[in-house]
Amino acid sequence: MKRIDLHIHTTASDGTESPGAVVREAARLGLAAIAVTDHDTCDGYREAAAEGAKLGVEVVPGIEISTKYGGAVHILGYYIDVDSPALQEVLDWIVRDRDERNEKICALMRADGIDVDYGEMRARFGEVIGRPHFAEILVERGLAHDMHEAFDLYVEKGRKYYQGRSFLPIERSIELIREAGGVPVLAHPFQYKRDDAGLRALIELCMRSGLRGMECRYSGYDAAMSAYLEALAAEYGLIRTGGSDFHGSIKPEIRLGDGKGGLEVPLAFLDELKRAAGKDGR
Repeated sequence: MKRIDLHIHTTASDGTESPGAVVREAARLGLAAIAVTDHDTCDGYREAAAEGAKLGVEVVPGIEISTKYGGAVHILGYYIDVDSPALQEVLDWIVRDRDERNEKICALMRADGIDVDYGEMRARFGEVIGRPHFAEILVERGLAHDMHEAFDLYVEKGRKYYQGRSFLPIERSIELIREAGGVPVLAHPFQYKRDDAGLRALIELCMRSGLRGMECRYSGYDAAMSAYLEALAAEYGLIRTGGSDFHGSIKPEIRLGDGKGGLEVPLAFLDELKRAAGKDGR
């Protein structure tokens, strides 16, 4: 079976491997296609696509946008126009808002004598900096035993170094992807810890704004979990996608192509995605 991976992050956001390096590894592993789905940016696509053209790996332009619906919900977008001015305007706003939030956290930490520089953090961790990166620094400085304690003591909501950030409404994120010519897909549905009724409510809300698919195969999802999601997708008329959520060495337990082991995303899922995007030549 030809395999694909439709959920991959690179150094363009919070991954540790460059777009070109990711494609080279995909070629080594024999993957037929991948999608570069960096957080809130399309900047890694061109490098990946150029390398893919050399090595015979199909590269799908994609993105992952963080939204709010109760807690955080992520929407994947595939076959978006990476040159869309309307899309880029919103992405620029997301980046500015995130950077302002992170600078405030750095200032709070420096006021307590914790020497942390945002520019150095971006050089080390990539362009997308979040609370886990601050937690990692706090652990390294001996202020917490592990990431869990760092969150509990310092960067969870209500704690000293917590600063909120703005998120696009889930409806606007889906509309934005569609306006850029893309196919919006609900990412890793089980991560939102909803029961069947809650997940259905989320799906139905998203579909009213134009959701077209759902990520049914994902790192750590067993056969029963994927079968449940695929049945739900069929019931709602959604296409199926799947991917590892590869980030490189920052999440070493997740491997390109097979996730935490055993992940298999068939080429047929890409065919479904192409039909939804009008890219199947028909």
